[in-house]
Amino acid sequence: MASSMSGMFSGQQPPGVHPVGAPGGPGQPGFPGAATTRGPGKNTLVDELESSFEACFASLVSQDYVNGTDQEEIRTGVDQCIQKFLDVARQTECFFLQKRLQLSVQKPEQVVKEDVSELRNELQRKELLVQKHLSKLHHWQQVLEDVSVQQRKPTDLPPPGPLAFLEQASASLPPAPLKPN
Repeated sequence: MASSMSGMFSGQQPPGVHPVGAPGGPGQPGFPGAATTRGPGKNTLVDELESSFEACFASLVSQDYVNGTDQEEIRTGVDQCIQKFLDVARQTECFFLQKRLQLSVQKPEQVVKEDVSELRNELQRKELLVQKHLSKLHHWQQVLEDVSVQQRKPTDLPPPGPLAFLEQASASLPPAPLKPN
């Protein structure tokens, strides 16, 4: 993961960014270690994020924790790993937010282009959703129409005979009341 994402940071180091562990290191404002060049003993922010993520899983599946009897010690170790991961994730988010801010200041037209593109994509998605609902609506309207046509059609009528008119007329009359015995 780090190798695929570390290229995103190379050559994008803002002024004032120091290697991890140097003054202005991790945890301090100014995007510490976010875009350092790789060298012996130097980690990028992405490397730290990956290693803290792996440490979270390692702490959860480690045999020391599985066989451990002190639940409070286990909980403390897991909490520390998760807290470190969250801290590094915040630093990474801060780095990208700073890059976004720099882009909006240096090239405001680019931000407008992105917003327009996002709005077009949202509009297209909503149009597809409307079309989907319309097709479902037409389907159910057809089903209702078919049902209403079937209800109007008499299903098993005998062939019309001389008494067919009287049978139809009597069918529309209410039933005769029953006489009590």
